[in-house]
Amino acid sequence: MVSYKLTYFDGRGAGEVSRQILAYAGQQFEDKRVSHEQWPALKDSTPFGQLPVLEVDGKPLAQSHAIARFLAREFKLNGQNAWEEGQVNSLADQFKDYSSEAKSYFYAKMGFGPGDVETLKKDVFEPAFNKFYGFLSGFLKSSGSGFLVGNSLTWIDLAIAQHTADLVAQGADFGKFQDVKTHSEKIQSIPQIKKWIDSRPVTPF
Repeated sequence: MVSYKLTYFDGRGAGEVSRQILAYAGQQFEDKRVSHEQWPALKDSTPFGQLPVLEVDGKPLAQSHAIARFLAREFKLNGQNAWEEGQVNSLADQFKDYSSEAKSYFYAKMGFGPGDVETLKKDVFEPAFNKFYGFLSGFLKSSGSGFLVGNSLTWIDLAIAQHTADLVAQGADFGKFQDVKTHSEKIQSIPQIKKWIDSRPVTPF
């Protein structure tokens, strides 16, 4: 039996989509959560000095999207064919672009970076949000299935649904993007995912 160990900070962040893939697949794994006080002593033992890290039978794999893509392929959440997998990966890369564009707002909001939160919300977050969620809405309309790509669950559905749920909890306005909000509710109501969400540690982000 393959052994999986996912090491990440005690929060959702970049580790959560891989946790949800494993939970959806019914795969047992060690969910190792590292405090910020513990992290400096562990940093040099990781491949790139970053978390998350997935260990598969003791062999480490780093970078959050590489981990998610690996697990998605292992557990058939990467699309039903090569074209769908390419579409999933294109959305994942666009998600990273959006995250980079909005990073200064999210960091300030979480207390990890400088800047006035309301100013950054107006000047940084809202333009990035409107652009990215417009793309997501387009993908949902194109698929017509309630999933972002094809007619089955993929790992990018899990990643986007969690991010959307986090934004909803923070009071974000989804007036123009009710379809993406409905998508999040649909994905997070899948029994395996709902069970994981109901049982995971409660963290602010």
